[in-house]
Amino acid sequence: MEMLSNAIMDIWPMLTIFLVVLILIRLMYIHNSSEKFVFYKEFMNLLFIIYALLLYRLLTNAELNSTSGMNLVPFQEILRYKVGSPGFNTNVIGNILIFIPFGYFVSSYIKASKISHILIVSSVTSLVVEIVQKYIGRSFDIDDILLNVVGAIIGFLIFIGFTAIKKHLPKFMRSDLFYNIICIIICAIALIYYLKLSGVSVGI
Repeated sequence: MEMLSNAIMDIWPMLTIFLVVLILIRLMYIHNSSEKFVFYKEFMNLLFIIYALLLYRLLTNAELNSTSGMNLVPFQEILRYKVGSPGFNTNVIGNILIFIPFGYFVSSYIKASKISHILIVSSVTSLVVEIVQKYIGRSFDIDDILLNVVGAIIGFLIFIGFTAIKKHLPKFMRSDLFYNIICIIICAIALIYYLKLSGVSVGI
């Protein structure tokens, strides 16, 4: 959460401008094309864009690593940390957690039905990230790729589980209105949190 908060604080000016412009363009497109507006679908798409920007900030922050290097031996770095230690939580658990939303969003977008679908996308994405990191003052670590893929697979499993559960829910709980209400609540909470991080007083 601290890393996430720091990432938001670092990019909030750019994020604010980007989101306002993006929302306006999207609303104008829907208006001009007569496309049906479904709030929760638009919210999820916007959430993925925000996630992608924050992921970029986290993964390209050169300050997280003062030295450059390369590890091509699987599990070498993972086994270096004691379970439960700060290093383990940051470098092992952290690398898994940051890619869980990636696995969920991508699986939802491409309607993934097989684990191979997300395996390919997450492996290539993480590989590209590690290669770029090698050239911006950070290190290339095969273990980071493995952990990112594990996180993406967990996100895929969450998507599959949610899809299966959704089919057995009452009709109202499968309607657009139900998901719109949930997303409006989440949006309100997220907006208050974002404004507080940005230093804007919200009177709460």
